[in-house]
Amino acid sequence: MNNSILVTGGAGYIGSHTCKVLKGNGYLPVTYDNLVYGHKEAVKWGPFEEGDILDSDRLREVFEQYKPSAVIHFAAFGYVGESVVDPGKYYTNNVAGTVNLLELMRSVGCEKIVFSSTCATFGIPDALPLTEASPQRPINPYGWSKLMIEQILADYDTAYGLKHVALRYFNAAGADLDGETGENHTPETHLIPLVLEAALGKREKIVVYGNDYQTSDGTAIRDYVHVMDLADAHVKSLELLAATGTSDQFNLGSETGTSVKEIIDITASVSDTRVPFEYGPRRDGDPPLLVANAEKAKRILLWKPRFSETSTIIQSAYDWHKRQ
Repeated sequence: MNNSILVTGGAGYIGSHTCKVLKGNGYLPVTYDNLVYGHKEAVKWGPFEEGDILDSDRLREVFEQYKPSAVIHFAAFGYVGESVVDPGKYYTNNVAGTVNLLELMRSVGCEKIVFSSTCATFGIPDALPLTEASPQRPINPYGWSKLMIEQILADYDTAYGLKHVALRYFNAAGADLDGETGENHTPETHLIPLVLEAALGKREKIVVYGNDYQTSDGTAIRDYVHVMDLADAHVKSLELLAATGTSDQFNLGSETGTSVKEIIDITASVSDTRVPFEYGPRRDGDPPLLVANAEKAKRILLWKPRFSETSTIIQSAYDWHKRQ
């Protein structure tokens, strides 16, 4: 098998970490990114090719140059709030862009793809923990765009034999333990980097949306999974596709819930400083509790989170942010 893997969105947060793990496992990650949200300085483990997934001619050039044996597809817009006010941007880039990518893959005979999906495809759950069989009812255009892509991938498998693995992650967090790459979004919307910015004096305070949920401390609970564990799952998905040629879907999470207030308290302990915050009203559509059941990934992918203890996640993120 050609060891070149095309990584769309490889200059982004999860993409750059995955490129490092790919390189460590003997692959050549070829990053394809338009740098709208990615960072060229995060591309350290293979060649960089600038381009958009909607640009068929540029995509074809890159496929013909590197002849990748598979694609790992991260290239997507990922801000839930923005997707609500500008759904066209999300359906054009995420959905139409993915169809364009799949058509290029068909035309050059590249028949395997690992897709970056999300727990946002589930919407507000009826029961927890969430399994792969839980109902998928997104509540925003971002979640719908990812679910549409999952359906498109299934249809491309049926019609054309293009095989895929869809990875539905929960809350990606943390940073490379060697400090070579980390989380750098503009604007930043993820809880842990926001809390770290407040701890480091880069942000006046953070707002905790809701303290009246039916949880132990009244704040919402989420399942945080270390980005390096997610990166490892992408490599294991490539290996599964190569070995079995069978499409599948997997939830990726730590299977442990951590509340917003617990994130603040652990960050205060790790950073040995006060984290200024205030409580605000709940946000519409925020469920009180989201936790994954990742047993299928453990059983079939032979994936096991190694770094997803909350204190390890926050320590790695704190070390990276402190150096920036």
